[in-house]
Amino acid sequence: MNIKAFLVFIILGIVAAFAALNYFDIPFSKDSASNKPGINIPTETPPAQTEPGAQPKVDSKGKLTFYKFKTAQDFKDYLLRAEATGSKGGAMNGRMMTFDSAMPTAAPMPAPMPAGNIAVKESAPSRVSETNVQVAGIDEPDMVKTDGKNLFVSAEIFRYYTPRPMPAMDKMIAPEYYGPSTNIIKAFPLADLSKIGEIKEGGNLLISGNNLVIFASQGIYTYDLSDPKNPKKTWDFKYESNSYLAGARLYGGKMYIVLKNNINSYAPCPIKPLTVNGAEFSIRCDEIYYPNRVINTDTTFTSLKVDPGTGKIENKITFVGNSGDSVIYMSPTSLYITYTYQQNYLKFILGFFKTSAGNVVPQNVISRLEKIDTYDISQSAKEVELQNIWSNFMNSLSDDDRMKVQNDLTNKMADYYKVHFKELESTGIAKIDVDSFVVKAQGEVAGHPLNQFSLDEYNDYLRIATTIGGRWYGYLWGVEIPTQKTANDVYILDKSLVLKGAVTDLGQEGESIFGVRFIQDKGYVVTFRQTDPFYVLDLSNPNKPSKAGELKIPGYSGYLHPINKDKIIGVGQEERKVKISLFDVSNPSDPKEISKYNLSDWYSEATNNHHAFLMDEKHKVFFMPGSNGGYIFSYDNDKFELKKAVSKIYPKRAVYIEDFMYIIADQQIVVINETNWQKEKELEIK
Repeated sequence: MNIKAFLVFIILGIVAAFAALNYFDIPFSKDSASNKPGINIPTETPPAQTEPGAQPKVDSKGKLTFYKFKTAQDFKDYLLRAEATGSKGGAMNGRMMTFDSAMPTAAPMPAPMPAGNIAVKESAPSRVSETNVQVAGIDEPDMVKTDGKNLFVSAEIFRYYTPRPMPAMDKMIAPEYYGPSTNIIKAFPLADLSKIGEIKEGGNLLISGNNLVIFASQGIYTYDLSDPKNPKKTWDFKYESNSYLAGARLYGGKMYIVLKNNINSYAPCPIKPLTVNGAEFSIRCDEIYYPNRVINTDTTFTSLKVDPGTGKIENKITFVGNSGDSVIYMSPTSLYITYTYQQNYLKFILGFFKTSAGNVVPQNVISRLEKIDTYDISQSAKEVELQNIWSNFMNSLSDDDRMKVQNDLTNKMADYYKVHFKELESTGIAKIDVDSFVVKAQGEVAGHPLNQFSLDEYNDYLRIATTIGGRWYGYLWGVEIPTQKTANDVYILDKSLVLKGAVTDLGQEGESIFGVRFIQDKGYVVTFRQTDPFYVLDLSNPNKPSKAGELKIPGYSGYLHPINKDKIIGVGQEERKVKISLFDVSNPSDPKEISKYNLSDWYSEATNNHHAFLMDEKHKVFFMPGSNGGYIFSYDNDKFELKKAVSKIYPKRAVYIEDFMYIIADQQIVVINETNWQKEKELEIK
């Protein structure tokens, strides 16, 4: 019998949250003794290595530090210690990893014209949109990019087109097949709209000067665009079988790439994540960082600083983590990598017996249970020991006494869980200096972030919004019971990732964070289960953040986009249909929904992918795709007006060049004139 079955056995009828106990991750509880969300590790220079295989010690100030392994055996020993803690990693709900930026921007900025050999003529457009990103100046990879004259439209999917009849024969021609590719479209001037080239690789894109970088499923490929009609490959990185891309950014003419590698516990290092132009690239054991707080470890993160023109790796750093939910976030000065994991649930169980079961279970039994945690044995062996001790105790009771113990413990555990469930799920945060690529700090908070907008750096403080619980389902006597207990918190950490303040327990029980945005000294959080509580947070004092206001409306907003400091657009759903809301937050204590529009569409990619949303500040409009077509809305005069609906296509993105909006689908581009909202031109692409 494993530990989950054992828990069900001893706590018959326990609340679903405890039935699902083994599946949770670990955070801190505001009711815990330390009242801190985790351990903070400010280390700009790694200290001297401890003895091989030894557990590093906390320094005299109680803060943790990073160390480097000396040998593969050191790494193996760390993995064994991690397994013995009982912490659990692993992706909990399949959320995609995102690579985040720091400060929000209200609208896309005009794109700078590319440097290099591409001449900037007088006829170059004066107004060009960029990819909608979280922070101005830090570009994010996406499927569509423009240099102001050309569009680069990529698709990494494999497409099959419908079989068609063969003329004069009662047979069908085999369907056409198209693999991943990137189309190059001459877009400006509009009269020249045409497909001028194609690259037989597809994926998200970045443009740096004359260089087009393609993040494909098998690797990273870069092409010289000096002649867009004839792009030439300049360099490539190809992933090894156990390596994959976590995210990338372009900032200050350099690319920042983060890779994840599954650890081979038999031979954990050196790590060989990729090849560079066919040559092996490896990371030695003594180049791998690990914290002196042992966590479940099944993954390494490697961040690379790369020259996009040459492919030269200018700097690198690698540290251990796990494959749980991760968000990668970049500010102009720091790179943040988060990983969500489960704490030692055995300690949670023993804590319950020690603090809450004393008048139900004899002290000598509790003492024997507590002693298990001191044994130098694996987690699974500890579970067996716990099971044996408990089974012997329960078998010593009469049927009447056994029934009484089970019922008493069920009620006590329900109360204990309500207070301590935040101790089960944590997100670790590693902070890396962008210039030196040195680990600057490590911290930890309760719960898991939703996406990249859950993190934001402002005035040297990191703000992070998390949800604790609500993602797993437990089983009790074969009956599936959803876990209802949740909490939604916002934490503020200083530059050393030490907790300074928090706003906790936003929303009702069972609600989770569906949308979040930080704008200067304000935070905006949407939780959802049945209604849409829209919270305004005052973060002006990092030591005493507070909930300033709240608005409850039907549905939810999954993506929040600021027009300015007082107006925010929300894109989400209401009654399974797409809804857009306009929020007035000029009075933080009394936010209002001043306009809304409901579409017949059941889905918009903009709800969970900000790259699909485009704002044109000049014309006071925004574009968003739907499941039935594309939509251009005006937000002028604080009221939504549908300016243009484009049907019969399934748009993915839009860009504007001068006063023309290019609406882009996989196989088609539709150009709308923004002065009269008429369709100006179309182009079929394959």
